[in-house]
Amino acid sequence: MERKLFTALQGDAAAKLNDSLSGQGFRRSQNVLYRPSCADCAACLSARINVAEFSPNKSQKRTIKRNAGLSRRATSPWATEDQYELFRRYLDSRHSDGGMADMDVFEFAAMIEETPIRSRVIEYTDATTRELIGVCLTDVLGDGVSMVYSFYTPDRPKDGLGNYIILDHIEIARAAGLPYVYLGYWVPGSQKMGYKSKFSGLEVYMGGRWQKMRNPDDFSPDRHPLNTDPIAEQVANIALPDMTPSKT
Repeated sequence: MERKLFTALQGDAAAKLNDSLSGQGFRRSQNVLYRPSCADCAACLSARINVAEFSPNKSQKRTIKRNAGLSRRATSPWATEDQYELFRRYLDSRHSDGGMADMDVFEFAAMIEETPIRSRVIEYTDATTRELIGVCLTDVLGDGVSMVYSFYTPDRPKDGLGNYIILDHIEIARAAGLPYVYLGYWVPGSQKMGYKSKFSGLEVYMGGRWQKMRNPDDFSPDRHPLNTDPIAEQVANIALPDMTPSKT
């Protein structure tokens, strides 16, 4: 049974709270910060890339080269019809049975636009055709950029667009002098999330602190990191309401 610890993001201190809790493994979903707090499972580990320690491997260099024809544009968090059309194509192709499969245009707009902190929509377009190829909702933190949710065209499977968007965010963070790129959660053994462990400089939040990625096969914790914190005793027997976030 899934359990989450969450808090509302509101007021003048929203940005400060988001910075602080993002550094403790939390993620943002619209006006909420959440972190898994399952009693018997620690599979979900928050992951980030240490920009200074990242160096692209041969496969990632090829991905960068294949996508050299894309142009990047950062905009305010405002949803458009083109974004939603691409979002639907992405979900129907990649996650047709996922928790977001039934999202309508209004829910999509809320995902993009409901943010109490500094957020940007990063759009990637084909420089020749002007076609929208990829989108990433990105939060700007005090110590990095957080990739809240990204999606891209399913028509270019060989281009590695998902990896390319991460690689480009590493460059965005480096250019801004920010040390980290927050990727969301990594689950050891999950094939869908295995790509995250292929980035050098990867760190995971475990045991109440960020640790450098070792061999991915070595990660098999039997308790969630939150359970080492004093607050865990206070929430251990509380059944939280179902609040599955719209992003991962």
